[in-house]
Amino acid sequence: MKILHTADWHVGKVLKGRSRLDEHRAVLRELVTLARREDVDAVVVAGDLFDTSAPTPDAQGLVLPALMALREGGRDVVVLAGNHDNPQLLEVYRPVLGKLGIHVVGGFRRPEAGGTLSFTARSGEPVRLAVLPFLSHRYVIRAAEVLAGTAADHNRDYAGRIGELIGALTAGFAADTVNLVTTHGTLPGGKFGGGEREAQSIFSYYFEAAAFPSTTQYAALGHLHRRQQIPGPCPIWYSGSPLAVDFGEEANAPGALLVTVEPGRPAVVREVAFDAPRALATVRGTLERLEAVAADLVDTETWLRVIVEEKPRPGLADTVREILPGAIDVVLDERFRPTSPVRPAGQGAAGRSPRELFRDYLTASGRHDDNVAALFDRLYDEVTT
Repeated sequence: MKILHTADWHVGKVLKGRSRLDEHRAVLRELVTLARREDVDAVVVAGDLFDTSAPTPDAQGLVLPALMALREGGRDVVVLAGNHDNPQLLEVYRPVLGKLGIHVVGGFRRPEAGGTLSFTARSGEPVRLAVLPFLSHRYVIRAAEVLAGTAADHNRDYAGRIGELIGALTAGFAADTVNLVTTHGTLPGGKFGGGEREAQSIFSYYFEAAAFPSTTQYAALGHLHRRQQIPGPCPIWYSGSPLAVDFGEEANAPGALLVTVEPGRPAVVREVAFDAPRALATVRGTLERLEAVAADLVDTETWLRVIVEEKPRPGLADTVREILPGAIDVVLDERFRPTSPVRPAGQGAAGRSPRELFRDYLTASGRHDDNVAALFDRLYDEVTT
């Protein structure tokens, strides 16, 4: 059986005010082409299809046709909610997409209610696939109550609850079936890609690789944007994102995973890098240095974050963008960032005019400019007369 494992699409992502729909369109087209070329039997999308819980019509208009294209030829397609997704929205999709043969799991489900899928792959193998979408601290308690049918102990830790849920979903794994798990979360030792949502990636959201039973032949994970294997009792992989989601991920190699597996044997995994994603890069230097490297960057399809090693002054960002048209994020090197104004002892704002306070701010922050001060005077006159 051959599986295409992908995750963390983040469709709808806006990068410094720039829409990335065209990039996502190209990436999803490459993903569908890969599924067709490799003639995979199943596709697992391990969460974060969308970048926000309220995806735009344009974002939904990319994702849904991509899922239907992946379903072509009778492939089983499994989708679960990540921490960026709206689980209720995915549950709305569930009955409609289910009629088309696409399995969607937005919230926790008991094994017999869709939490553990049982199907026969196109290649003929019987499959057991445990599906656990991302659960916040609040919802992991609700899931435990759904599983047990009684009130849960609120004092148990997150990792323990996730282990209990995975244990229940995988209880039906057998020696003559292909046994798979997919979930969205953080394992200790995983390397962050750079664009993950920090509040839902910290240690209180960790769970252990030991949660996956040794009867599992492959665990397909989402959430960390860097493609990587995690040591554990079975093959455990993050597919990573199919494109660099944000600056900080420029060293990642966007792509997906092709997994070959049969009953009773660990999966064999092949990494596939994508060509379609637009690269992100960080450039640092003075205006003189930026001009020196501009010839190497001006014709590329790379979005740039530029860290400027210059004192702040009006129009600096515009000058940088004239030198490097691909610059979508221009920031000052921390050595040149203004510090909070230091007011002399005993000197307060009382009795001093807004004009005086504004000029003090410009001077103390290293931004003094007579033209800016004059513009402030004109604006102040307009709003006060």
